[in-house]
Amino acid sequence: MTASFDKRLNQVLPRLASPDVLDNRGAGGEIGFWIFDYPPENEMQMRSWLTDVIEPGLHKQKPDLRFATIDLFESVIGLLEERGLLEKAFEMQLKKGDEALLASLRSVLKEDRLAARMVDLVGAQNLDLLIVKGVGAVYPMLRTHTLLSALHPHMRDTPLLMLYPGRYDGQSLRLFNKLGDDNYYRAFRLVS
Repeated sequence: MTASFDKRLNQVLPRLASPDVLDNRGAGGEIGFWIFDYPPENEMQMRSWLTDVIEPGLHKQKPDLRFATIDLFESVIGLLEERGLLEKAFEMQLKKGDEALLASLRSVLKEDRLAARMVDLVGAQNLDLLIVKGVGAVYPMLRTHTLLSALHPHMRDTPLLMLYPGRYDGQSLRLFNKLGDDNYYRAFRLVS
């Protein structure tokens, strides 16, 4: 990262409140999907910053801005609870291990289904901005690039900010700065 984490954090609120982001002006007519990548070791600072600075700051700077924050991990847990699968998932993990559990969850946690559920949960069609957090907590159950692709048809004119514990270089996502995800080039880095 070219600037320190704190300096980059200080650029986020003005950037999020800017017409570039809120008017959904992506380069080449792309949907305004933005990624704020950060060092995974700063996860706790990132969580505090989101609740203590960004959410109240957006309310103060843009009182009429309709935005929501959705936690991917909480969405996955909610989906499993609704389907009566959470306790069964715990039991399967204990009895058969991680690989068997992940294989059985793939059909339930399809990214396109989760994307539709997320959009419905927050009423994304009525928002001016959607913030997505909890990316690291859902690995390896979900793949970020697939989820972002699945969200594209649902978001329409609503910009999205994904908080990403790792590195995004405009071409590929590297979760935790180690795990390579497939290439994803339809999002923009929020700040350098």
